[in-house]
Amino acid sequence: MPSTTEQILTRIQELQEQLEADFARRREEFRYRLENGRVVFEREARRRQREFRIRLSDFLRRTRPMTVVTAPVIYSLIIPFAMLDLFVTIYQRVCFPAYGIQRVRRADFIRVDRHHLAYLNALQKLNCVYCGYCNGLIGYVQEIAGRTEAYWCPIKHAARVGAVHAYYAQFVDYGDAENFEPGLWEMRETVQKQE
Repeated sequence: MPSTTEQILTRIQELQEQLEADFARRREEFRYRLENGRVVFEREARRRQREFRIRLSDFLRRTRPMTVVTAPVIYSLIIPFAMLDLFVTIYQRVCFPAYGIQRVRRADFIRVDRHHLAYLNALQKLNCVYCGYCNGLIGYVQEIAGRTEAYWCPIKHAARVGAVHAYYAQFVDYGDAENFEPGLWEMRETVQKQE
């Protein structure tokens, strides 16, 4: 009989599949499709979206002063984000092959596609590109860190953690000395290349 953790993980997978089915239904509702990773809207859907676009001048006129003041601080983070991207990518390209860990596909996490939405003005599109990159990068980094942790130290923490990666639920329980060694090797097999 599967453990409670395995049952929960199975249920999570089922729920993720339901979410994907709902996303597919909504794609049909909003009349777009993905072709080779590119978003293609039906002509009428694009025309309808343009009707909802707020002109840039109107958008800027309605912008709160604090938004203008904080924007440079927000956008200045692009430098450390880009450096993080570079260093984490180098890290996994050098270290993951040495341990046989499956590499993380950056394109699976960083999605920059909201600029195709005709109801966004130029500044909103720029904001969406920025957020898509930065949030995707965080997911990419979390997956790399998760695989690293799964390979080297697959032990749950004693206290609850705010956000966990996909491997965490399968880690060995805190204090379970008896199952640490077998759990370590099991997690290594999970993250290593499946050849």
